[in-house]
Amino acid sequence: MRVTNKMNGLQLSETFTNMQNIAYVLHGNCYINMTNRCTLRCAFCPKFNKQWDVKGYLLRLKSEPDTQEILTAVGDPTRYKEIVFCGLGEPTLRLKELLIVATQLKLQGATIRLNTDGLANAVYKKDITPLLKNCVDSISVSLNAHHTKLYEKHCRPLIDNAFYAVQDFIRTAREHIDDITITAIDGLPEVDISACEKIAATLGVKFRSRILDEVG
Repeated sequence: MRVTNKMNGLQLSETFTNMQNIAYVLHGNCYINMTNRCTLRCAFCPKFNKQWDVKGYLLRLKSEPDTQEILTAVGDPTRYKEIVFCGLGEPTLRLKELLIVATQLKLQGATIRLNTDGLANAVYKKDITPLLKNCVDSISVSLNAHHTKLYEKHCRPLIDNAFYAVQDFIRTAREHIDDITITAIDGLPEVDISACEKIAATLGVKFRSRILDEVG
């Protein structure tokens, strides 16, 4: 089933599998909702508070879309400033599909951004960042804390030593992707935004603060 939805002056052809949003438009960008699975269980994440709506889009998936469904949902990628892999889940948990879709969209002239928790290397137990080199233009990595105890409190990772694994991911990704940004949420209890910014500076990447409870 296909419908047409107009947002931000752009027209998005959305493909629904069991009436689910695979792609959605915000800020002139097209966001790809590939999975609801995640390596974190962030206390501040809407889905863990039974909220699946982001700016009017219901992002709960009944089934994960295949690569063709994703490409059809996006349509012509040149209509958007960026194609962003970001939903209410961790895109790199579907790494094979991510690489296929990103490569196809890149060949069509898209600018690709990956929003990630930075734990893919820990999940796959190898450095996956070289695979991103030719199909991803920029990476945004959520850190959300300036030390491991606070990271574990807010993000509740399923992986040991996750706070340091995120930083290791950034170091390896920096060898292949020039545009990397660390983000942290301003408003999380005890989180020192300036300390998070210093971590980004130490790693040689950019930093951006986000607003608590402002999703999308």
